[in-house]
Amino acid sequence: MTTASGHTTAIRASRVIGTTVKDGSGDTLGKIEDIILDKTDNTIMFAVVGFGGVLGIGEKYHPLPWSVLDYEKDADAYVVPYTREQLEAAPSDTISELTKDDGAQYRDRAYEYYKVQPYWS
Repeated sequence: MTTASGHTTAIRASRVIGTTVKDGSGDTLGKIEDIILDKTDNTIMFAVVGFGGVLGIGEKYHPLPWSVLDYEKDADAYVVPYTREQLEAAPSDTISELTKDDGAQYRDRAYEYYKVQPYWS
C-alpha cells in the first residue's frame, strides 16, 4: 500500500534505526538515531538523524520530516534531497531537547526549514 510520501512497504521502527542516510550524490551524511511518533495523530513526526561526530562526540541530531526520506534499496540507505551544508544549517539539538514538550517546537521548525507540507494542517 502506497503512502502519501510514496513509501510502499511496512517496516519495523527497530529496523529503521541505525540505517544510513545519504545525499543525492551518494555521500553518507549520518544515520537514523530515532523516530518520533505523534501519538495523537498516528503519524511519524520526524526522524532523528545524527551526523558530524566521532564515536558520538560532537554529533548533532537533526529532525527530518519523514516524507523527505526515500529508501533506496540498492544503496541500503535513506536518501535525502539535501547537502551536508544544508543539514549543518538546519535545526538541531540533543535528542532529549528535540522531544521536549512533545516535540512540537522542533517539528514545526524542521517542517518550516525543509519547506515540507505539515501533516497536521
